[in-house]
Amino acid sequence: MTKLRHCTLTAGLLVLFLASALAQQQSKPAGVLNSNDLKTVVPTSYFYRGQSAGVQLRNSGGIRTKEGKYRLVGMVDTSGYAADVAQKYQGFLITEVKVNLEGSDLPPGQYGFGFTADKFIVSDVGANDVFSVSCKQDQNLKRAVPLKIVEVGGAYRLYAGKKYVSVKVE
Repeated sequence: MTKLRHCTLTAGLLVLFLASALAQQQSKPAGVLNSNDLKTVVPTSYFYRGQSAGVQLRNSGGIRTKEGKYRLVGMVDTSGYAADVAQKYQGFLITEVKVNLEGSDLPPGQYGFGFTADKFIVSDVGANDVFSVSCKQDQNLKRAVPLKIVEVGGAYRLYAGKKYVSVKVE
């Protein structure tokens, strides 16, 4: 009898713990991730074109959807890459949901990205171009930083300095 009571109590506590953990996970708001959230989801290194590069956490960002899925971006150390690869590969882009970048759809997956003079280039991890779109300049931006994500009217902007592309998470 005591053993049954102990098992029932243990099972009840386990159910409460799991329910609490699930509720806490679901209570995280959709939108741009804060620095504490980034520390738990951004990788420390990223594989692209045959090698791994260190990720710059301070120059990373992310978006959480209402369903709790993520879209992550971050700058990487490209010092070991060939010049032609480093020119178009400045960071990683990981998305668990389809996103739209300046009118071009990108399915869930892992990619490299880079900003050039007037283009935003997305490539697969083998350095093959997926697409490129025109980027915009925000001359009113007061404090340009290497990389950040900003919410603007239900959509997002991915900034690299004063250059940006519009991002819609679907």
